[in-house]
Amino acid sequence: MIWNEKYEKLDGEAMAQLQLERLQATLNRAVRNVEFYRQGLSGKGGRADDVRSLSDLAGLPFTTKDDLRMSYPYGMFAFPLRDIVRIQSTSGTMGSPVVVGYTRNDIRTWAECVARVLSAGGMTEHDVIQVAFTYGLFTGGLGFHYGAEKLGASVIPASTGALEKQVLIMRDFKPTALVCTPGYALAIAATLAEKGIDPGKLSLKAGFFGAEPWSEGLRGQIESALRITTFDNYGLTEILGPGVSFECEARAGLHVNEDHFIVETVDTRTLSPVPPGVEGELVFTTITKEGFPLIRYRTGDLAVLSVEPCACGRTSKRMSRVRGRIDDLIIMGASKVFPSQIEQILLSVSGLQPHYEIVVDREAGIDTLEVRVEISESMPALDEMRSLEKLKARVSAEIDSLIGIKARVTLVEPRTIARQIEGKARRVVDKRRM
Repeated sequence: MIWNEKYEKLDGEAMAQLQLERLQATLNRAVRNVEFYRQGLSGKGGRADDVRSLSDLAGLPFTTKDDLRMSYPYGMFAFPLRDIVRIQSTSGTMGSPVVVGYTRNDIRTWAECVARVLSAGGMTEHDVIQVAFTYGLFTGGLGFHYGAEKLGASVIPASTGALEKQVLIMRDFKPTALVCTPGYALAIAATLAEKGIDPGKLSLKAGFFGAEPWSEGLRGQIESALRITTFDNYGLTEILGPGVSFECEARAGLHVNEDHFIVETVDTRTLSPVPPGVEGELVFTTITKEGFPLIRYRTGDLAVLSVEPCACGRTSKRMSRVRGRIDDLIIMGASKVFPSQIEQILLSVSGLQPHYEIVVDREAGIDTLEVRVEISESMPALDEMRSLEKLKARVSAEIDSLIGIKARVTLVEPRTIARQIEGKARRVVDKRRM
């Protein structure tokens, strides 16, 4: 289903004109009200006044997360605090958090964008949506909450916490959709299994998962465990929160809300734009955000853009599912690997569960990589060493063959690896940094 046909099915020429008008208004506001952009967009790196077409955007300088951190807390706000009705922020696990401000219009825009996410997955005003994202400074919970209300659906603000509470809500309140991280969805599925609750007898029919990368293999695991259809969505606190892009029922890429965001992909080394079909770093420019406009923001996420028509009828550009993050890249000498590459291998091997941890260390001056992964509940006990040794050897050989890295594989019993209940799953422990 399409929530807003006027904009979601706008033809290319009309969309380009709309984007240009909104881009120019955003640039003027940013230069007038934000010191960072007043300096950056009037110097050698590119001038806001020079943007006469969308192609001119590539001549403007980038905005990075370090730029936002240096402006902590309110330096990037384009409106005074009296006009900011909501303040949210990133976790700040890698330094100062990024603090984002929203005007009343920004909140309305946000709700509109997330309503499109839910509608694209078949949700209507007749659905009951269990939002199991954290409610707080993290944007996931409130973003989906207001989007679901905009849609007219009934919202259960479950937040995170005790998994038994989530299961109780599913059984008694009869939600038809679950919203959370994919890792949390797996934890809920495991709790249902422990309690002997058949997910097929629940009212759940759809899941909207995001906030962390997840592979097609993991999608299959979740759908099988919860008996639902799942939809990916993409957003960053810095840009808006959830609602930047989303899968439709064709699940052939994530539609970008182009009437609110201009998306580019750039080469990670040269930072030059790359064409559709070529993997690059996602770069977003907000064109309707009032309180916190961003010009050419480097997300650090890797994806591929597509301009091919979609079966659903939407005309917007689509992005692939995020294939990895630049800062998640594990570098070991001349070898490079993303955690998602290892995840895909683990999910292809029967006898393993989708719960793993990658430990990178340095021994005697040489980088080492250990993959700790849980065995399936149906596997033999750990004392049956022969079958387990064969399983370890197979996983190690697959990693070596497909990625070119010698990995030490450690099989651990079910429920050994800690579940990430709050926030995003952390898959990598790099002891070289400790």
